[in-house]
Amino acid sequence: MRRLGGVEDEEKWLAEGIAGIQHNAFFMHRALEANNLREVLKYSALMLSDLRTSKLSPQRYYDLYMRAFDHLRQLEIFFKDESRHGLPVVDLYELVQHAGNILPRMYLLCTVGSVYIKSKQAPSKDVLKDLVEMCRGVQHPIRGLFLRSYLAQVSRDKLPEIGSDYEGDANTVMDAVEFVLQNFTEMNKLWVRIQHQGPGTVQEKQEKERNELRDLVGKNLHVLGQIEGVDLEMYKETVLPRILEQVVNCKDELAQYYLMECIIQVFPDEYHLQTLETLLTACKQLMPAVDTKIVLTQLMDRLSNYAASSPDVLHEFLQVEAFAKLNNAIGKVIDTQLEMPIVGAMTLFVSLLTFTLRVHPDRLDYVDQVLGACVVKLSSVPKLEDARAMKQVVALLSAPLEKYNDIVTALTLSNYPRVMDHLDNGTNKVMAMLIIQSIMKNNSCISTADKVEVLFELIKGLIKDLDGNATEELDEEDFQEEQNSVARLINMLDNDEPEEMLKIICVVRKHLMTGGTRRLPFTIPPLVFSALRLVRQLESQSGDITGEDVPATPRKIFQILNQTIEVLSSVPRPELALRLYLQCAEAASDCDLEPVTYEFFTQAFILYEEEIADSKAQVTAIHLIAGTLQRINVFGVENRDTLTHKATGYSARLLKKPDQCRAVYACSHLFWVDDLDGIKDGERALLCLRRALRIANAAQQMANATRGSSGPVTLFVEILNKYIYFYEKGNPHITPSDIQSLIELINTEMRSDNNGNTRTHSDPFFSSTLRYIRFQKQKGGLIGDKYDLIKL
Repeated sequence: MRRLGGVEDEEKWLAEGIAGIQHNAFFMHRALEANNLREVLKYSALMLSDLRTSKLSPQRYYDLYMRAFDHLRQLEIFFKDESRHGLPVVDLYELVQHAGNILPRMYLLCTVGSVYIKSKQAPSKDVLKDLVEMCRGVQHPIRGLFLRSYLAQVSRDKLPEIGSDYEGDANTVMDAVEFVLQNFTEMNKLWVRIQHQGPGTVQEKQEKERNELRDLVGKNLHVLGQIEGVDLEMYKETVLPRILEQVVNCKDELAQYYLMECIIQVFPDEYHLQTLETLLTACKQLMPAVDTKIVLTQLMDRLSNYAASSPDVLHEFLQVEAFAKLNNAIGKVIDTQLEMPIVGAMTLFVSLLTFTLRVHPDRLDYVDQVLGACVVKLSSVPKLEDARAMKQVVALLSAPLEKYNDIVTALTLSNYPRVMDHLDNGTNKVMAMLIIQSIMKNNSCISTADKVEVLFELIKGLIKDLDGNATEELDEEDFQEEQNSVARLINMLDNDEPEEMLKIICVVRKHLMTGGTRRLPFTIPPLVFSALRLVRQLESQSGDITGEDVPATPRKIFQILNQTIEVLSSVPRPELALRLYLQCAEAASDCDLEPVTYEFFTQAFILYEEEIADSKAQVTAIHLIAGTLQRINVFGVENRDTLTHKATGYSARLLKKPDQCRAVYACSHLFWVDDLDGIKDGERALLCLRRALRIANAAQQMANATRGSSGPVTLFVEILNKYIYFYEKGNPHITPSDIQSLIELINTEMRSDNNGNTRTHSDPFFSSTLRYIRFQKQKGGLIGDKYDLIKL
């Protein structure tokens, strides 16, 4: 209630003050209209007397001040026109000094002083010096600050700077600088003094009030930064030392932090660079409670942007040894401020690294030095748990990736992986994903085994479980995205030299084998295809590639692949392992390695027999085996017969009759391969088709027994198409009568079922097949003539 009562009291006092100002302003304006100087001075002094209150907070005092300020502008216009008041401005300047109270007297004096300077009847520097000295008569902090703010405002366009109408004869800029510095010094003293007003119980309120007033003090530094003629030498010798002297000596945390912030924001970047050592020395002298890291971070950000603005300025950074000075200063700040939170230290390192990458992008030793300092700091913390600090570490590690657009450069930084070691598991994965995304975005090529080793150490959070944490805790979608990213990365690893590429494959395999059962199905396939790409590269090279002395040979690579896929088959993911075995078999066939090819088929059949129990998976596996075996031309008669016999045997033992039928007629292609060197055993191909036809008949009978009607004729039509295919390809054992008989069988099945019921629908596939035969008969030619004996 006391707080609410205080607010209500202030509102009442503010209303009374505004009423007093408006009342006296009314009479002042009436006197202005009458050109009555005496009354004008009387009522203007009375109006300004309402600013003498000490009951208002800075925010409400500002409202009161602005009401008076609006009327002072009208008063200044009156003072400028000598014809209205009849007094020379010199006499007017003396007259207002007789006002009864010092605060109205100083406001009037500043107003007349502005007119006095504009009249050029006295040097600007003399009037300004007089005003800034006499303002010392008001020592109440809030009243004094607003008075000096008014002085700064009315004098801003009347400073004796270069190019100004009020420029003096010699050293005129120094006079302007001296005035602003003196006013700044006095305002800062008043501002700091507020903290000593009243009892200690209202300290929080005083801090709030001081924050509301800080811009009044900071405006002086803005004016200094805009004065024409303040060159680097003057800034270095006079302006900055005077400001820093005030900053350091005031011994006030709020003032020191705010004023250092103002210095960095107001003055040019070039000046900061040339006075870097002075600024850094001042930072060391600030109060312990001042947040020096933010000051240094802002300074480094300004300098980083300055370096990025133009390549022409980079030599300036080298001349002043900016990196060494900043690195030394940051090290001392972190060492001395033992209570600085870890996030603060990481923020400093991020800013320093950003500065380094922009100023010295070619100095990787500097970058590694910053990362090394970060490692030392992180090592002093038992465990990094602060999420904000973790975010800064990620920013630190991301900076080299963004700058160089090349992970290869980051891999040369010895401290890079040491920083990553301090991340928790989740953040480690985030950083690993960023690294992979950078590689993808920039299409980076990691072409040596050593670099691949370093890279996979960096992304180990994605490759294996860290600290024994189970992957079951992960969201399945996120987990799949992570592993797919690793798979894409593996596909990007390449080297034209087979020996080095084989080393890369071995390094990757070593890391992937630690991934656990959930990861292997994602990461093994790209590794296998990468190795097969190397095999085909070796195959295309001329010369002997099978000698024992050659480091990389297809035989050695296939040995590695066999061991790798064997691990995958024990995960268990037998279907995937079978597909990879078949891929390897095809590649081995292309290299004319019959024993190796046979071994891969053997492993595929073993998986089929022992691991694949699901009927759908078995159907898919049989078709894959048959399709692959059809393309293999490396086998001798004995090995081929063994494998084709196995394939047809498994086809006939599938669970469902339709699946059996389709698998068996697919195996017919194993005995008739339509290429120049392919096998052409028409009799055995026909045997497969006849066996498939028997199975289709059996399927029809089973359908009739269980459902009371025969099933669709699709299987017969599919077999008919196989007959037509082999007939066109020239299989002498397929005759027109075989095709004619099958067509009549299908027509019979479609006309009625075993119960004598007439079917009301036709099979679209069969209709399409008949259209094809008619088309070939009409087309004529070599193929068309074959169909002449077939009657539709």
